[in-house]
Amino acid sequence: MRKLLGYIFSALHYVAFGFILLVFQPIQWMCYNWGGYGPHKRSVDILNGFLTSTYYLLFNRVRFKNKQNLPIGRPIIFIANHQSMYDIPPLIYHLRAYHAKFISKIELTKGILSISYNLKVGGGANIDRNDRRQSITELSNLGLRMKERNWSTVIFPEGTRSKNGHVKPFQSAGIATILKKCPNALLVPIAINNAWKMVQWGIYPLSTFEHLTFEVLAPIEPNGRPADELVNEVEEAIKLRVQNT
Repeated sequence: MRKLLGYIFSALHYVAFGFILLVFQPIQWMCYNWGGYGPHKRSVDILNGFLTSTYYLLFNRVRFKNKQNLPIGRPIIFIANHQSMYDIPPLIYHLRAYHAKFISKIELTKGILSISYNLKVGGGANIDRNDRRQSITELSNLGLRMKERNWSTVIFPEGTRSKNGHVKPFQSAGIATILKKCPNALLVPIAINNAWKMVQWGIYPLSTFEHLTFEVLAPIEPNGRPADELVNEVEEAIKLRVQNT
C-alpha cells in the first residue's frame, strides 16, 4: 500500500520541492548580494524548513530530538550517519542556530536550483574526491572559518549513503583535518533513523507513512585525543541508537 500511494503522492512532493527551489533561487541571490551573509543564511534556513515540509505531502513525519544543552558561539562538528538526501534539509533547518555548514561533492555546486548557489556562497566545503590536495585544502579552510567565526559543520563520515539503514564504518580523515585547524570544536553525534526508507524503491516512487527521526546525542570533548579514537566513540554511540529495521 505504501508503494502504491507513493506513485500518487511522490509527484505532488516533487512538484512542491522543485517549486520551492525555483522560488528561492532569486531570493538567495538578492539576500546574498544585497545583504551579505546574515540575510542569505536566513533565506537558506527558511528554504530548508519549506523543503522539510514537503515530506508531509507523502504523509511522512519528521522528528528532531535534541535534549543536549549545546553551546551557542562555539564551533561544533556534528557527526551523523547518512541514509539519503532527505537527511539534509531537516539538519540544516534544526541546526540553524549553530551555523552548521556542509561538506559536499564539488559536482553539486552546478546545475541544481537554490542548492548549488548555497553550496557556492554559503561557507561550506566543496571537495573534489579525485583531488586529495584540493579536498584537504577545502576542509582546512572550513576549519579555519569555524575557528574564526564560531561556525559549525555537519559531516557524514561513512562516505556514502546507507541504502538499508545499517551504519557503515566511519572514516576519520576529514574530521582530523578540521580538528587540526579548529581544535576547540565540540564533537556531537546525531543518529538518523528511517530516512533510507523514503528512497527504498529509488527516487520514484518515494515511500509514504514513514517516521524519520533525528536524535542529537551526548557531546564529546576532544581534549587533544586522536581523531581515530574520537570517531570510533561517535560511531559506537550512533550505532546504539540506529534501528536497522
